[in-house]
Amino acid sequence: MTTATMAPADLTVGGRHGWRIVAALAITSTVGYGTLYYAYAVLLGPMATSLDASTTAVTGALTASVLAGALMAIPVGRWLDRHGGRALMTAGSITATALLVAWSQVQTVGQLYAVMIGIGITGAMVLYEPAFAVIVTWFTPDRRPTALLAVTVVAGFASTIFMPLTGLLAAHLGWRGALFTLAVIHGVVTVPLHALTIRKPPHVTAPTPAPRTDHTSRRAAARAAMGDPRFWILAATLIAHGAATSTIGVHLVGYLSNRGHPATFAATAAGLLGVLSVTGRLVLTAARRRLPVTTIVAAVFAIQAVAVLAMPLAAGTRVGAIVTVTGFGLGFGIASLATPALLTDRYGTAAYATIAGRLAAPVTVAKATAPLGAAAVLHIDGGYTLLLGAVATCCVLAATGMLTRPTSPKQYPGSR
Repeated sequence: MTTATMAPADLTVGGRHGWRIVAALAITSTVGYGTLYYAYAVLLGPMATSLDASTTAVTGALTASVLAGALMAIPVGRWLDRHGGRALMTAGSITATALLVAWSQVQTVGQLYAVMIGIGITGAMVLYEPAFAVIVTWFTPDRRPTALLAVTVVAGFASTIFMPLTGLLAAHLGWRGALFTLAVIHGVVTVPLHALTIRKPPHVTAPTPAPRTDHTSRRAAARAAMGDPRFWILAATLIAHGAATSTIGVHLVGYLSNRGHPATFAATAAGLLGVLSVTGRLVLTAARRRLPVTTIVAAVFAIQAVAVLAMPLAAGTRVGAIVTVTGFGLGFGIASLATPALLTDRYGTAAYATIAGRLAAPVTVAKATAPLGAAAVLHIDGGYTLLLGAVATCCVLAATGMLTRPTSPKQYPGSR
C-alpha cells in the first residue's frame, strides 16, 4: 500500500521558495561565468608573459576547459535527473573555488592545463545546464519561461561586471592576486547559496514506490528523445549556431581592428554582444506569447546571417560596425533560453537534464573547436571574407533547422 505526504503550503512548485532558488541561481551563474570563464580573456596576456608561453598555448588551456565541460554534460545530466542539484552544485562550487586558488599558483603551462580541465568539469556542475535543470523541475510550464529568463538576464551581465573587475584587480594585485580574490568571491557567494537554497521540489502527493517508477519514466523519455528525428535536427541546428556565435565572439575584435578601427573601439563593440544577448532573450520571451518559439528563433538567426553578410560592406565605419554587431548580437544568447523551452515542450521534464546533457555535449564541442578552425582560415588570402561567409552559412542552416518539421509530434513518456 502506498502512502502520500502533503507538502507545506509555502513550498508549492513554483512558489516562494522556487523564486528564492531563481534569485540564488541568477547570482551564482553570474559569479560562476564571471570567475570561471570571462576572467580568462582578461588574464590571458599577463599569464602568457609570466609563464613564458605563447598566447596560443595559453588559449589552448581554455579550449581544453570547455571540452572537459562538454564531456561532463551527459553524466551531470543523469545525476541531476536522479538526485537533484543541491549536492552536485555545492560540491562543484567548493571544488571550483579550490581550483581558482590553484590557478593563481600555477608555474607551468602543464599545470595551467590541468587546472583548467578541472575548472571545465566543475563548470558543468554549476553553470547554466544544472541551473536550468533545477528550475525546470520547480516551475510549471506557464511560469518556467519567466524563471529561466530571470537567470539568463542577470547572468548575461557576467562579462560586463567581471571583465572590468578582473582587469582592475589585475592592475592592482597582479594576475595571481586577482585570481585569489576572485576565488574568495566565488566561494563566499556560490557555496552557501547552493548549499542552503537548492533543493528538490516537493510534491503534493509522494507515493513510496515513486523512485522506481520515476527511474523507468526517465529512461523511457530519454530513449524516446534519442529516437526522435527532431532531437537530431535540433542538435545540428544548435551545433551550427554555436559554431557561428563562438567564432564571432572570439574573432570580432580582430576583424574590426583589421578594418582599421582602434583596438578600444573594437573591444567596446564586441562587448555589446553580452548586453545584446539579454535583449534577444527579452524579445524571445515577449514574442513567444504570440508566435511559436521556433519561428522567433529562426527569424533571429536569419537576422544574424544578414548582419554578418553586411559586415564587409558596412563595418568599415563606426556606425556600420555598431549596426551589424547589434544585428548579430540579438541572437547571441537566444539559444540558451530557447533550448529548455523546446526540450520541455517536446519531451517533458521527467528526463530533462539527461536529454539536455546529451544535446549540450556536441554543441559545446562545436563552440570550443570552431574558433580554432576559424583561426586556420584567417591564414588564407581573404580569410575574413571566407570566415564571415562561413558564419553566415551556419546561421542560415540554423534558421532552416529551426523551421524543419520532419514528422508529426507524438506524446513522449514524461511529457506534459
